Amino acid sequence: MKHLTKIAVIILLTGLFACSNAPAPRSLPLHIGISKMHRKHNYSNWLHRYDSTVKLYNLYPLGVDSALKLAKTLDGILITGGADVFPGYYGKINDTARCGKFDRYRDSLEMALIHYAVNNKVPLIGVCRGEQIINVALGGSLIIDIPTDWDTVIKHSSKDWKIQWHGVNIVPNTQMAAISGQTHGTVTSSHHQAIENLGKGLRISAYAPDSIPEAIEWASRGDKGFLMATQWHPEHMDTLSPFSAPYAKLFLKESKKYEQKHQ
Repeated sequence: MKHLTKIAVIILLTGLFACSNAPAPRSLPLHIGISKMHRKHNYSNWLHRYDSTVKLYNLYPLGVDSALKLAKTLDGILITGGADVFPGYYGKINDTARCGKFDRYRDSLEMALIHYAVNNKVPLIGVCRGEQIINVALGGSLIIDIPTDWDTVIKHSSKDWKIQWHGVNIVPNTQMAAISGQTHGTVTSSHHQAIENLGKGLRISAYAPDSIPEAIEWASRGDKGFLMATQWHPEHMDTLSPFSAPYAKLFLKESKKYEQKHQ
């Protein structure tokens, strides 16, 4: 019996010693998908400011099926700015002539990516058009043309984003309020459309002074994946802006949590 006890103690100590010397989990670089990269690489530069090791993938050239296959390896997805969302997706096909250019392939690609991210709890953020199509994918609608459909003196669009700035008011008790630490501020934007009716499960976390929605997030996250989107362009804003750096850092933090959970 004493002999068996000694053997048991040796096995236990050996196990503890092995555990104490086990290598720590590897810190792998994040894999982030970007729905469509732009020539000037503003979006990739924005994320690389806060994590230079992130591997970024341009999903636009892949085709929908290939992009969804790659999405299974991603830790986060960014839906970027661009052309108008086709209004047939939100019940306004008769207003097509009042819209700008369309990219029907991109619409289908981003719709598929958004639904995949939401269903699989992959961290998801959107910028400008990205906010709009996330809202539409979740059942919301858009204002077709702000200058003609909305009574406002605020200019939301310009060919030169460097001179296109306006105020925003942050909604209290939202995630945007928590990460920015602000009640109001200034952002740059370039859009003639905006959220009209909210998609399912969303809430507005920032407004322009004319009540145009400027940011969205989950109304109640619960067990959902991370989701935020802004009408403004954080990738064009200064690193010190409370509406740019904290947004990127939170997205990367949530992506890291997702990556560690799915190692």
